[in-house]
Amino acid sequence: MIAIYPGSFDPITLGHLDIIERGVQLFERVIVTVLSNPSKHPMFSVEKRLEQIRHCTQHLSNVEVDSFQGLTVEYAKLHNAKVLLRGLRVLSDFEKELQMAHTNKTLRDEIETVFLATTKEYSFLSSSIVKEIAKFGGSVAHLVPENVARDIHQYYS
Repeated sequence: MIAIYPGSFDPITLGHLDIIERGVQLFERVIVTVLSNPSKHPMFSVEKRLEQIRHCTQHLSNVEVDSFQGLTVEYAKLHNAKVLLRGLRVLSDFEKELQMAHTNKTLRDEIETVFLATTKEYSFLSSSIVKEIAKFGGSVAHLVPENVARDIHQYYS
């Protein structure tokens, strides 16, 4: 079974990577999909995020990395995927993700959303937190893959 793991991944964090590494143990293939959202102002271009994700998932043979603009359920349909993989950190994530799962179900009934609870060491971690720390000169090396930490450092230099 194919699972789609959609997100902005701006930047990808060790929490995201944890979900990917656990997802590949559950599914035959995981497609990590960078969704392009024109209403957001990302740190990195879609192309750069794809490069970052490919680099930090190269050890996983059943991961594909792609991008998409539009509805996630339409992307899933294009790839014959029936599962959307989502990570949960805190209660507020659950409320937002459950609403999205129900919405996706109204758009494409055969889609199931599978939630993986984050491991406790990443329960606080978000891309927004990483950007905030980096913006004020703090080290993010313990929060993101090494290649991404270098890119963030370059971005703020």
